[in-house]
Amino acid sequence: MTFQVLPGSVHALVGPNGGGKSSLIKTLLGQMPHQGRLSLQWPGTPGTIGYVPQALEFDRGLPMTVDDFMAAMCQRRPAFLGLSKHYAAAIGEALERVGMQDKRKRRMGALSGGERQRVLLAQGLIPAPQLLVLDEPMSALDEAGIRVFERLLGDWRQSGITVLWIEHDLEAVGRLADRVTGLNRRVLFDATPKQALTPERLLTLFSTHPRSAA
Repeated sequence: MTFQVLPGSVHALVGPNGGGKSSLIKTLLGQMPHQGRLSLQWPGTPGTIGYVPQALEFDRGLPMTVDDFMAAMCQRRPAFLGLSKHYAAAIGEALERVGMQDKRKRRMGALSGGERQRVLLAQGLIPAPQLLVLDEPMSALDEAGIRVFERLLGDWRQSGITVLWIEHDLEAVGRLADRVTGLNRRVLFDATPKQALTPERLLTLFSTHPRSAA
């Protein structure tokens, strides 16, 4: 079974660990070989893909501030030269949108897990993407961070940004996604949240030996 992500939609991928969600994302980002067909159909020139990983692995003792991290991730100019004028406004706006503007001079290692996740969300916004790939962005967020994320999802939908979102929080998926695909080593269903997140389909999705639930 195949599935299609519609332009401007919030499309969630759900399923057990090892079911293939992260592999699909890595394939989409060109990080691993694959079999089968995966295509991106841009309306004009190829667009920009933004990516927000599940977590950030780094030495907590590094003297790297939030601004240093954003400079390293979002601009071509070396981070040790500081923010370039070309990106400074966009970086400031992105950090403002995730509620981290007042912590730009804090060391990344001194931030809470939820605060680091907000910074990861901010870097995914620069340059402005047409497709945004999110790998369990809610996993480390606190309650305030979750509110920020839900507001961002609404903004992205309104702006016509396509969001491909891996998520374990099925309640959030049910409220916020336009479409849900269930993956457990193969595509088991692709439907609206109301149609997808039924007890029968979820039992099949998270079982050890899935049968078709389409």
